Amino acid sequence: MAGYKLKTHRGAAKRFNFTAKGKVKRDMAFGSHLLTSKSAGRMRKLSKVSYADKTNETMLKRLLPFK
Repeated sequence: MAGYKLKTHRGAAKRFNFTAKGKVKRDMAFGSHLLTSKSAGRMRKLSKVSYADKTNETMLKRLLPFK
């Protein structure tokens, strides 16, 4: 009998991607609402890509087995 199928965690799939070297890319927080009070420089910094912490990488790889 075959084993169970792995499923991708859809919430994580919408928030994270992997780089070619296996790092986990994510968007920065606080960049989607209440934008009028945030300066242009702050918004520019928030638009850049950041990476998930090393301590969370193994968990994220388990949630996203096919990415």
